Amino acid sequence: MTRSPATPLPSPDERRRLRAAASLTWRQVAECVGVPPETVRAWESGRSTPRGRNRETYAKLLAGLAEGAADGGIRESVPVRQEEAAAVVAVRLGKPGGDGRPGTVAPEPSAFAQAPPPSSSASHEERLTPAQAFDALYSFCAPALVRQAYLLTGRRALARESVERAFQLAWDRWPEVARDPDPAGWVRAAAYEWALSPWHRCRRRHRRPEPPPPDDDDRALLETLLRLPPPYRRTLLLYDGLGLGLPETAAETEASTRAAAGRLTYARETVAARLPELSDPDELHRRLAELASAGRLRAAEPPVVRGGSERRARFWTRAAVAFTVALIGTTALTLHTAPTGYEPPVPPGETVRGVPPRVAPGPLSEDERELRDRLRKELPRGPERLAPQAR
Repeated sequence: MTRSPATPLPSPDERRRLRAAASLTWRQVAECVGVPPETVRAWESGRSTPRGRNRETYAKLLAGLAEGAADGGIRESVPVRQEEAAAVVAVRLGKPGGDGRPGTVAPEPSAFAQAPPPSSSASHEERLTPAQAFDALYSFCAPALVRQAYLLTGRRALARESVERAFQLAWDRWPEVARDPDPAGWVRAAAYEWALSPWHRCRRRHRRPEPPPPDDDDRALLETLLRLPPPYRRTLLLYDGLGLGLPETAAETEASTRAAAGRLTYARETVAARLPELSDPDELHRRLAELASAGRLRAAEPPVVRGGSERRARFWTRAAVAFTVALIGTTALTLHTAPTGYEPPVPPGETVRGVPPRVAPGPLSEDERELRDRLRKELPRGPERLAPQAR
């Protein structure tokens, strides 16, 4: 039995160009192929390659776009930025969607959906400053990331801190983040890493438990999530919460696809064993969104986060400069006070022989003891002076 050759595909850059020329968003292409928008984004960035039926469907779609572009039937493209991530497309294994395509669920607003960027009256040709681009990314991703971090940690303060530290790190490395094909994914990975760091258990304020959710069902679900190991909890949130594909989930958790599938299966079985009503992935997705929304978490303002990052950078820069100056001063003082010539060490002392030992006085005789007693009885200033008396 021979395997049929794979359907040829254009390069990732050509795929992106064809989609942009047709004025299509990642979400629209994903709906046509039957995959999440994040998968289409990974195909266009070259991080993954479609296979099987998805590859054939994607190749036919690109071929149609190429023919339309050649015939001149495609209208002039209009840049659409960050619109494709405004909705959540959740992928479920083994359950067909309502439109007949296997494994898709229609986009629906939830606590995991990132708010669309605010519309601007400025033309698209105008370039944003780094601060404006950072503020747009923060306003776009931070509210949803805080809720996601709350599901990972169960702590509101730690969730906000994780998102702030992730964006502070992004501002410190903004040239790298700005050139990344998926800046939101970069920040999400940094926030998850900080939220799941094991060093938080050593902090005093994180040793005290926070008040649980008021609802019994939400409290049971949160306790079940926190009982999962951190990698399994993260995999479940990425796949069943955010709707990432299995390859994208494996890549973000730094695991193989088989390992990610095993973690997902174990996490689902654990949740279903404690909460049988959540054995359906769709119901689990809905309950995760409700639990994230019940926290009522708010992120800080973008200027506050940028200011904190800049203050931290100034602090560590000044600390490094002060340490360098102290090291140079210590080295200079050592060179100035160090001896310039060789000084032989003082030899240890030796015992002198042939000297007679010192003789101590012997015991007092009887007359010497009487004299000592008499002297002690006399007045301190000596004996009284004898004066003649007249008779």
